[in-house]
Amino acid sequence: MRRLDQLLANLGYCSRREARIWIEDGRVTVGGETADDFGRKAAENDVRVDGEPLDHPGGLLLMVHKPVGLVCSHEDREGPNVYLLLPERWRRRNPVVTSIGRLDKDTSGLLLLTDQSPLVHRLTSPKHKVPKVYRAVVDADLSPDLIALFASGTLLLEGEKDPCAPAGLKLITAREAEVTLTEGRYHQVRRMFSAQGATVVTLHREKFGPLDLGDLPAGQWRELPLDYFSSP
Repeated sequence: MRRLDQLLANLGYCSRREARIWIEDGRVTVGGETADDFGRKAAENDVRVDGEPLDHPGGLLLMVHKPVGLVCSHEDREGPNVYLLLPERWRRRNPVVTSIGRLDKDTSGLLLLTDQSPLVHRLTSPKHKVPKVYRAVVDADLSPDLIALFASGTLLLEGEKDPCAPAGLKLITAREAEVTLTEGRYHQVRRMFSAQGATVVTLHREKFGPLDLGDLPAGQWRELPLDYFSSP
């Protein structure tokens, strides 16, 4: 249970000061009765604003089809970000909605967003080895020998001391490949190909764990159950 003003502010409805005005104006009810104390603690499911239940009080988990040109940072100086695709109220939530891992500005595809920090930590932890599948187009012909190299766990990236974990590589054409990773180093797919003399021209993430984008259009999102990634 949380104070009403804190609850409304944390869910992005308004500031705590504005929440007090909303309560004074009779816009908030608890258990069907008009609330008259902004400091009152209430169960989220008992609260209504303008007659409507609270917006996702338990948290958010979203699958987004990220287009090229958007960053995963909240810093305005880095340019337009993926959070601009979401309703304004969700962008004001506290804890803040953030990405589970990142896709750089020039990479498109499946991105997960949530305000559940334990889920972020679990799905990005190397020990859980959540597979991510990418489709890459490069500027040079790829040798079949790279399949064994990527899988060997010996590929060393420039500036790093530890080799990459074993990765799957499937050659689609001479210059197009599918890469499966279980870790998420900075610009990892691009740097893996760069280490072999090929520059990635386009990069798209197709899958994250059991999820794929399906027919979700670029720039759109789909809600997922918060327990989607729970163990059976």
